[in-house]
Amino acid sequence: MMLAEFVFLLLLLTGADGDSSDRVCSYNDVLNHLNLTKSNELFSMTRPVRDYREPTKVRLEVLLYAILDVREIDQTFVPYVWILLDWQNDFISWDPKDFCGIERITLPTDVLWKPDLTIEEMTEKDKAPPSPHLSIKASGHVYVQNDQVLVSTCMMQVYNFPFDMQQCTLSFKSVVHSISELRLVHSLTSSETTMWSRELMRTQYEWLFVNMTVDNKTVDPFDIDQDVVIYTITMRRRSILYIVNFLLPILFFLCLDLASFLISDRGGEKLSFKVTVLLAVTVMQLILNEILPSSSNKIPLIATYCIGIFGLMLLSLLETIVVMYLIERDSLSQDNEADGGRSMTDGAGHKSSEKEEKKKKWGLCSCICDGSADETPAELLKCSSSSALTEEPHAFERLSDELKEVVEMLTLLLKSREDQKPGYWTRKTKTINRVYFIFYLTAASLFLLAMFSTWGHGHE
Repeated sequence: MMLAEFVFLLLLLTGADGDSSDRVCSYNDVLNHLNLTKSNELFSMTRPVRDYREPTKVRLEVLLYAILDVREIDQTFVPYVWILLDWQNDFISWDPKDFCGIERITLPTDVLWKPDLTIEEMTEKDKAPPSPHLSIKASGHVYVQNDQVLVSTCMMQVYNFPFDMQQCTLSFKSVVHSISELRLVHSLTSSETTMWSRELMRTQYEWLFVNMTVDNKTVDPFDIDQDVVIYTITMRRRSILYIVNFLLPILFFLCLDLASFLISDRGGEKLSFKVTVLLAVTVMQLILNEILPSSSNKIPLIATYCIGIFGLMLLSLLETIVVMYLIERDSLSQDNEADGGRSMTDGAGHKSSEKEEKKKKWGLCSCICDGSADETPAELLKCSSSSALTEEPHAFERLSDELKEVVEMLTLLLKSREDQKPGYWTRKTKTINRVYFIFYLTAASLFLLAMFSTWGHGHE
């Protein structure tokens, strides 16, 4: 009897074991075992430690996924980052053997406590939706991964624009917890973070990602020591588009201004050409003003570049105005002398015409008076008609003589104008143009050499 009961009991145990090998488990079994439900708010209210004197260690890793925008005028930096967090929850653990080998479960993020981390440089709320779930391992480790688009402040150093490098920081810290309650740590080094970020990088906007460094420090903003993990992102601007669209056009304007010395100073074309080139540089400066921030501590080199070329062109314009004034002054004095000679010639011609008129009158009178008293009226009429006939050829002869005199006078004036030597100031303007051109070329060469040399040192 006793043996039969023992065999039956052995069969029952064997059957139980067989049933246990075919046992089916679910995540709810783990949740019921841990008593994790939304109605149980105990898990989400306080730090998950058994001894309040023990701080919660939160491991933080940040990887750069994309550089979306860098706005110099607003001093803002917009990166797309991956933020990975994990910490130990002392109240959650289970043996995977008891639950068919389940080693990880996923829960909504609002069920468990999460560290209250903030980014000091962030200026706008993240528009990307946060991760709705977190993962829990059987050992009690909690993992959260968030993809965030951060709009953060970044003090831009635009002195070497467009050959500049920028460093923007992301500082993570707790809002209320001190180091005695929450410790921030990281496991990836700066080189590892840079390597992983380069592999994950999808877009870099107009920048080239250089590296990403990570550092820890302790701050006490309100007499409370807190851990801060600082990620510094270093990037270099792609300058080729600014060279082609900005630096080279201004350099071409300078070359055009140098070429304008070949234009004659006697017309107004040279002056209008220089004014047009100067206005073109002014438009480029207005475009530059919309790019660079007004809060920069130093005047950017590109602004010095524009101002220097603008100043050289302004001096060139002033030199052209002075030269044209001196030439006009000589031209006015020569015109006054020509007007005086013309008035003297006109006076002499007027006197000669008066003499011819008198001769005409005296000839007519002599014809009439030479007739005797005993001559008939018919003979007197014949005398007067013959005198009139002889007078017409004389009139034509006098007219042709006067025309010849006018033509000779104009020929003499033109010849005197051609043979006339240039005035004193006209001769001086040639020397002024030559000296200023040499000065302009030397000053522009030295200025450009100094600018590109400074940019080259800053680029290194």
